[in-house]
Amino acid sequence: MLALTVIVLGALLLALIYGISIYNSLVQIKHNVSMAWANIDVLLKQRHDELPKLVETCRQYKEFEQATLERVTAARGQVHQARESHDLEALGVAEGALRAGLGQLFAVVEAYPNLKANEQFMQLLKRISVLEDAIADRRELYNDSVNINNVRIEQFPDTIVAGMFRFQPAQLLKFAEAEKADVDLGQMFGGHA
Repeated sequence: MLALTVIVLGALLLALIYGISIYNSLVQIKHNVSMAWANIDVLLKQRHDELPKLVETCRQYKEFEQATLERVTAARGQVHQARESHDLEALGVAEGALRAGLGQLFAVVEAYPNLKANEQFMQLLKRISVLEDAIADRRELYNDSVNINNVRIEQFPDTIVAGMFRFQPAQLLKFAEAEKADVDLGQMFGGHA
């Protein structure tokens, strides 16, 4: 009888240790998702701060197409609102509108050689191009972290621990097919960015 009690207690202790190990692993994964999102959020904020400077530089050229600038400004506001509310679906839509607006803006810039020769404009162009590349990289890392989280909380026996402690699946950051292509500012300006 004593041997059976020792075996049962040993099995319970091993199950408890294994459960704690799973819990700690799930906590780490959950925080990796949060950290990956925070990295994207910082880059989106930096780009958000740079875009008004770019728009203002273009606005200095009185003949510049104002409707394009208004589209970029409106899309910037939508991205900011979606980012602040942590609405990843709205962020995907807003990012698409912003990328389309930037694409239109840079296509229109081709008609303004003086603007392309403006040093401030070219510096902003380069800064935004670097931020776009970093956002694309961080989006990939975020989605990888989300995928790991979502798979782990559905796998057995992790799903038992995840259910007990209410671990939730995270949402992927998705863009529509037409919006997935990053804005290639360098190509738009013949490699100057």
